[in-house]
Amino acid sequence: MQEVNDEFVNVGGGIAVAASKPIPPCCLKSSAAISGNEGKYHATVVSGWFSQVLPLDNGEEDMYYHNPMWPGECHSIKVDEILFKDNSDYQEVLIFKSLSHGNVLVLDGILQLSEKDECAYQEMIAHLPLCSIPSPRKVLVVGGGDGGVLREIARHESVESIDICEIDQMVIDACKIHFPNLYAGFDDPRVNLHVGDAVDFLRQTPECTYDVIIVDSSDPIGPAVELVEKPFFDTLARALKQGGVLCNMVESMWLHTHLIQEMLSVSLATFKGSVNYAWTTVPTYPSGAIGFLLCSKDDPLLDFSNPLNPIENQSVSFHKDLKFYNSEIHRAAFALPSFVKKELHHLIRTPPLVRL
Repeated sequence: MQEVNDEFVNVGGGIAVAASKPIPPCCLKSSAAISGNEGKYHATVVSGWFSQVLPLDNGEEDMYYHNPMWPGECHSIKVDEILFKDNSDYQEVLIFKSLSHGNVLVLDGILQLSEKDECAYQEMIAHLPLCSIPSPRKVLVVGGGDGGVLREIARHESVESIDICEIDQMVIDACKIHFPNLYAGFDDPRVNLHVGDAVDFLRQTPECTYDVIIVDSSDPIGPAVELVEKPFFDTLARALKQGGVLCNMVESMWLHTHLIQEMLSVSLATFKGSVNYAWTTVPTYPSGAIGFLLCSKDDPLLDFSNPLNPIENQSVSFHKDLKFYNSEIHRAAFALPSFVKKELHHLIRTPPLVRL
């Protein structure tokens, strides 16, 4: 039921609009669909919303999600049903069905993906590196236990083998049940799964093994801390072929330019080739944006902003159902706002003709 006062109409889900203005049909539809499920079965679900309650100094509960990665910020999603919740040896794994975004994966309280907008992340982190070099053949994925990056790599006909190193078997098993469209990536016969620590896996990997390495890690807290430190980048560079490419998730330009600067600086010293930063929009992520670090090993002339291996050159059956990525989006991903150019320009290494 709509509640009307002198100024606002409450249409549910915390949405309020001026009463003098017509209520958009999408808001009315969402309001009508809200269930009575109050989400009482998990600590991060408050009154049916994905959030977290922390006590204030006066003992009252503060109804915002406080994470050291995004202090003072909150983004809530209406929960219809908690589908899975358990603690692995590494982290808490939570999957819930949302009102508006399909199923949602949360690790240690941090949202990883939703069915509605996962394409904007999975397609970009895979195709930005794979389309930047001709005929990639051997690919490694670090993390990515949901299978989405594998699904996207499998679109490339030149790829002969795909290794994936995921530390948490629980993530793989839970996503197999609750994210079948993502887990389908594991069904490709070129995929070889290695469950274990990526640092140990890479130490045992022969030098110059991979054309492309994609690090699809969670945020740099908990089990993913090692994946943003220089020793790990040295190990990645060792495993790449000359001219090979790394693509690493590297946070939002709106929130963590200090972390982006650190990772770019390490990459410049480690890979001796082109280094660039790209970004995409993912509405369910803090700030609605996420970035990618791209590095080439020993090839300073590689222009990441120009897809040498366009996805459109793949057979139609391999790229026709892409939801987000295309060659125009690829080029646009490297167009940076002025404030980001100012903060990162000295850390981005591109060929002279396209240097920022």
